[in-house]
Amino acid sequence: MKPFQYLEKNLTGFKPWVHIAVLCIAFSQVTMAQTAVPAPVRLRGEIVEVNSQALIVKDRAGALLKILVAESVGIQEAYAVSVQSIQPNSFIGTAALAGSDGQLKALEVLVFPEAARGTGEGHYPWDLQPGSTMTNATVNKLDSNASNVEMHLLYKGGEKSVLIPQGVPIVSIRPGTRDLLVTGAQVMIVANKEADHWNAVRVVTGKNGFKPPM
Repeated sequence: MKPFQYLEKNLTGFKPWVHIAVLCIAFSQVTMAQTAVPAPVRLRGEIVEVNSQALIVKDRAGALLKILVAESVGIQEAYAVSVQSIQPNSFIGTAALAGSDGQLKALEVLVFPEAARGTGEGHYPWDLQPGSTMTNATVNKLDSNASNVEMHLLYKGGEKSVLIPQGVPIVSIRPGTRDLLVTGAQVMIVANKEADHWNAVRVVTGKNGFKPPM
């Protein structure tokens, strides 16, 4: 059984946001030695056209991508939450970049719903920006000052300290519908490449142009 078939089979019964988080982490760690086809990738951009067959998405490089979204594909809505949503014992995911001093500074923070606790736990490379990492972990404690919040994070096998500078997007996710897939919507799509198009596996988007920051 292929890795993603195993995940889909064994995630039956879990809420949609658990699927998106698990699959996002899983495809980033599957190697060519483990699968006969290229692993899915994350596509980020803006929907510029919606038709009965596909979405046309302009990606971050300006390329137009044809992406098929089957009826069975899960849609998740990313929405803004306050920094106060991050509390000791929260389970979060944060993309971050290390400064010259080695200190990680958050590019975004996702506060997971409680049902998704433990999803993708760990610290590993991420593709939001060159050199960025992802840490999915439990908040052990928080330190705050006038300019930022510092999260002390614990995960299986390690720990990290991540600063959240002012203005960094903080979001959570909830189940969405296809009504969110409109022209102008910002998306992050997990997809497989076909000859002349992409097949979506999961879609994360927001309302009224809200951009999923992950």
